[in-house]
Amino acid sequence: MTTHPILAAFDHALLQAKNRTVVAPMSRASATLQGVPTAAMQAYYEKFAAGGFGIIITEGLYTDTLASQAYPHQPGIVTPAQIAGWRAIAGEVKARGSIFIAQLMHAGALSQHLTHTLAPSAVQPMGKKLASYGGGDGPFPLPAAMTAADIQAVTAGYVQSAENALAAGFHGVEIHAANGYLLDQFLTDYTNLREDEYGGSIANRFRIVAAIIAGIRAKVPASFIIGLRLSEGKVNNGCYRWPGGVETATSLLIEVKQAPVDYVHISGEGSTWEKLVYDDRQSLTTIAKRMMDRPVVANGGLHNLEVARRVLEEGHADFISLGHAALANPDWPARVREGIAFIDFERDMAAPFPPLQ
Repeated sequence: MTTHPILAAFDHALLQAKNRTVVAPMSRASATLQGVPTAAMQAYYEKFAAGGFGIIITEGLYTDTLASQAYPHQPGIVTPAQIAGWRAIAGEVKARGSIFIAQLMHAGALSQHLTHTLAPSAVQPMGKKLASYGGGDGPFPLPAAMTAADIQAVTAGYVQSAENALAAGFHGVEIHAANGYLLDQFLTDYTNLREDEYGGSIANRFRIVAAIIAGIRAKVPASFIIGLRLSEGKVNNGCYRWPGGVETATSLLIEVKQAPVDYVHISGEGSTWEKLVYDDRQSLTTIAKRMMDRPVVANGGLHNLEVARRVLEEGHADFISLGHAALANPDWPARVREGIAFIDFERDMAAPFPPLQ
């Protein structure tokens, strides 16, 4: 039996997990057209709980029925039927001792099937839609710049969705402010050209995220977990890095630290971890861990056990989240414990989700 820091229990305020392993949110496009979870989705989440993961984060759940949905067959957490569907799944996951977190997401300008989309500013998104999503191919539509009323409605949708997640039995929610979707569009300089209180400075660009977090905290019990996911890269611009580098990261994390979040999840560091481990370079996750007094979840290229060991033992992060490795090995924690070889990820394991162009 193997001893590895990733198997150690974690006990910090609301995050009391049986180990440091996290299933990363991965879009599955497996709900009904009405956004209701299916039996296939229940089996999908149950296998990770049975495999011993400490925390399981859902795919992004849309937060309203107007403009938040990213693609057909995306699940929501809005209607009574959706809430009931998640309640059944949450019961099974929690019975196996895993923490179950609902990721709340608004697609903004990157909806694959809506013809009327919203964004901080009327900026044409990079990349192209995929016909396999059912909304045609070609460029994304030019989004409408959000009004003050739109911003209030989106904020209210997130807050209500968090209350719905509580009713469905989730331990908490993760606010998706990463990967190029709506909240990240507010945080990003080239998609947020606003000249009001939601644009310009980092503090202004973070304002909608802060309002969502504060609104949720005011409506849920103190025991309900609120996480926040951040990234530099986007699904439609994976190479993007903040122009200010460490300075921008520091300014953003100062705002995050003032918000009542219980953990921060940094998405998609990827090869950065190899550079960090072998060249002693900083990463966004490392900066977050240094600045924050709350748990930090690292993500991206951490299926290598030696890299994961160093990330945890050297204090760069508190948890490791896995995507492809979890799809290939839903019993990944058990394999680590028993010293069983991992199955290599193959692209068809990610079906039915196609990547953006």
